[in-house]
Amino acid sequence: MSCPCFGSCCPGSEGEPIPIYRQHNVSLKPAELLWSTEKHKPVKLRTSESGPGSETPITIHQMFQRTVDCHGNELALKWKEDGKWIAMTYKEYLLQCRSAAKSFIKLGLEHYHGVGILGFNSPQWFIADIGCIMAGGLSTGIYTTNTPEACQYVANNCEANVLVVENQKQLIKVLQVKDQLPHLKAIVQYKGDLEQKLPNVYTWTEFMKLGEEVPDGVLDDVIKKQAPNECCTLIYTSGTTGNPKGVMLSHDNITWIANAVGTMTNLKMCEEEVVSYLPLSHVAAQVNDIWITMRFAATTSFAQPDALKGSLVETLREVHPTSFLGVPRVWEKMHERMKEVGAKSSFLQKQVVDWAKEKGSKASQNEMNGTNVVPWGFSVANNLVFKKVRSALGLDNCKACYTGAAPITKDTLEYFMSLHIPLFEVYGMSESTGPHTISCQEGFCITSCGKEVPGCNTKLDNPDKDGNGEICFYGRHVFMGYLNMPEKTEEALDNEGWLHSGDLGKHDKEGFLFITGRIKEIIITAGGENIPPVPIEDFVKEEIPIISNAMLVGDKKKFLSMLLTLKCVMNDAGEPTDELSPLVIEFCRQHGVSATKVSEIVKNLEPAIYKAIQEGMERVNNKATSNAQRVQKWTILLQDFSIPGGELGPTLKLKRSYVSEKYQGQINTFYSGT
Repeated sequence: MSCPCFGSCCPGSEGEPIPIYRQHNVSLKPAELLWSTEKHKPVKLRTSESGPGSETPITIHQMFQRTVDCHGNELALKWKEDGKWIAMTYKEYLLQCRSAAKSFIKLGLEHYHGVGILGFNSPQWFIADIGCIMAGGLSTGIYTTNTPEACQYVANNCEANVLVVENQKQLIKVLQVKDQLPHLKAIVQYKGDLEQKLPNVYTWTEFMKLGEEVPDGVLDDVIKKQAPNECCTLIYTSGTTGNPKGVMLSHDNITWIANAVGTMTNLKMCEEEVVSYLPLSHVAAQVNDIWITMRFAATTSFAQPDALKGSLVETLREVHPTSFLGVPRVWEKMHERMKEVGAKSSFLQKQVVDWAKEKGSKASQNEMNGTNVVPWGFSVANNLVFKKVRSALGLDNCKACYTGAAPITKDTLEYFMSLHIPLFEVYGMSESTGPHTISCQEGFCITSCGKEVPGCNTKLDNPDKDGNGEICFYGRHVFMGYLNMPEKTEEALDNEGWLHSGDLGKHDKEGFLFITGRIKEIIITAGGENIPPVPIEDFVKEEIPIISNAMLVGDKKKFLSMLLTLKCVMNDAGEPTDELSPLVIEFCRQHGVSATKVSEIVKNLEPAIYKAIQEGMERVNNKATSNAQRVQKWTILLQDFSIPGGELGPTLKLKRSYVSEKYQGQINTFYSGT
């Protein structure tokens, strides 16, 4: 009997992976259009006639069931309780998801209605998400940083019948707005006991028991009626320019991209492990932590809720993941921490590390250029430095380290290359079910976001003389549409079904894609010159290492100016304090300044520090391609940007419109009298 698995996944199998479920008949629901804004309406799929993109469409449940059939005893999830790791197999995982699905049915979850999930990454988050989809609902992640009003908007927009919250803190948010949620039938709290017993509010244990009397056949009938070209998940955009938009993703969007990405990056069945810590309401975390792992029978280990406040590296050291996805700020924080440690090293240690980094840079460059020539002394550098760094970071078993969800500076990329840890950039958006292009060991180029996932297509719309055009996507990963927003959907999808990203980019002669700007972020000066802000902001952060965030301003003005923040210590809530970071304190000491607080530098206009910043700004200006791209004025703000402060989104993207509004007074000062 042949293995009914996805392809060359079992011991002894050979050849290329067989397209998933090729041997099974799958029914698509009739559809005439490539897009839809109504949650119950299916869409036509962007299938290819042959090759990547021609694979037979399948549902989430079919992908899950096939992994369980072939690899049911493999570990699916791992998490810590009372300091000890606990594991769940794929068989147990599926049974838990079925139990949750039956409980949702018992609570009255209606077809195509939402289940909102509000909390940090956990097995319960995954089980609620998948259980909702099995029961015919629309799984909907809600950012834990959302206000009660923002939670109400998302829950109401998806017509949520059930809200699943992590703890009392998140429960309070929901209780404040539950009377404004006409479709809400129940609330489930998945961690801790309820502080007060309320009608239709359940603990996780109570919830999982609710569906015990629902026959399996009832759930199976719901599952059998599902089609790959139907909506199953809503990803809400972070709402940096108004109310969040509900990105409708189909079963096929998810199952196809999970297979395509894993195949491109050479994932091996039953051999991979990842750490889940990024917000699961974001598409990157869902695709990486839930769906790719499910497709390849990998293990997902959950970090602690304070992962981004310092415990992440400890989890990495315990888990030893085979791949790791970090947003740029995570890599930047690692970079800063290692610099702080390096600053305390002896002269001899610094000499050894600098020598090793030179070898690491050369080796990484050779790999990037495809020569794979190992420089003399590399093995010594590897044993003395690189292995120790990887071990200290918990990345010693990592075959690939990825960065995505926001731009990353060249300085950070080069730093990790010097440690022989190349960071592979991933580019995509919620509307493309996450990845569209990926860098990988077989093909990467620094500052490029890689090449298209096989089966995904790119066109550059309205290119300029240098080849820069709007990046447009086409393929099985392109979303269905924005829920109840036909006008916004028409803006994003053209008549041929191409998704317009709003990003500017170009290809090099090797086919690598480079992001050169974002249309909505482009600053158009009074002289009419178009200036993308990110490259200039990155140059500033590279030249002036004490700068944490930089935001360029100057739209419709005669010259450019910049808002700057200094690196500081963050408190447990992720809020910036007045305490300077150790790196900045050391920088001050080297310049004869004894300041330890941000306010001491800003209020005193500390001459030595302001002079150092101005010198750095002049170095940046010397790289400018025109006078219009020179930064003429700048100021240091008293507080760094943060998620709680509203300046950064959940994935640490800069919310430019909010910052501009918040600091309008400082911006006006730049241009008073001009």
